[in-house]
Amino acid sequence: MGEEPDVIVVGTAHVVDLRDQLRLALQSHGVRGIALELDHDRAAVLLRPEGSNDPEPGGSGGPIFLRLWAIIQRRLGAELGQGAGDEMRTGAELAKEWKVPIFLIDDPVRETIRRLFLALSPKERVSLLVGGVVGLFIPPKIVQGEIDRYAESPEDLLEQMRVAMPSTSRVLLDERNEHMAERLRAIRDAGHRPVAAIVGGAHVTGLSAELTKRGVSSVAIPFAELRKLTASSGAPPAPTS
Repeated sequence: MGEEPDVIVVGTAHVVDLRDQLRLALQSHGVRGIALELDHDRAAVLLRPEGSNDPEPGGSGGPIFLRLWAIIQRRLGAELGQGAGDEMRTGAELAKEWKVPIFLIDDPVRETIRRLFLALSPKERVSLLVGGVVGLFIPPKIVQGEIDRYAESPEDLLEQMRVAMPSTSRVLLDERNEHMAERLRAIRDAGHRPVAAIVGGAHVTGLSAELTKRGVSSVAIPFAELRKLTASSGAPPAPTS
């Protein structure tokens, strides 16, 4: 086996149960840290102790479309067999089990929302709001079908999003990829390598490209490969740069 990369970028889906797959994908790499696509505010909610009375995402605060999407994620996560954010909880549990540090690499959610509202065209604002309302009534079977379709051709669907909602794509994907890559470079420079970066599947290609620009070596385990891992499949799939 060759030298380990600086970063192992693992693509997940926020409402799909991938706990066993994450363990299988990372256990052979000897990771020195686990980076999560979270900021401190979201981590305080998602990683809080069981039974805590802290407010849930999608509560009374924040823009209406953000609250709608939080509700949708929780509902679909429950109906598809996983709570929203469980892949992040799994990453935190693995870090604790393996006695390695957890790094939070995403932008503060409030700052992201501020940038998004400044960038959105009126048409995009309406599209986000309508999408949130419609999402409340989408049957889980349809969502599962879309997840399967995304796993097979993520670049096609991302390109559709860039055409339909360019400002949203720039703020929610491109800018965050740049900022997460900067934080991962700092983590590498501090001596934590390899570090596993657990991110949504839509970030894998862009984040990997941003790491390469910064001289940070990386391999990617895309969502399509991760979800196919089973104990009988043996070692994780050969990573790709």
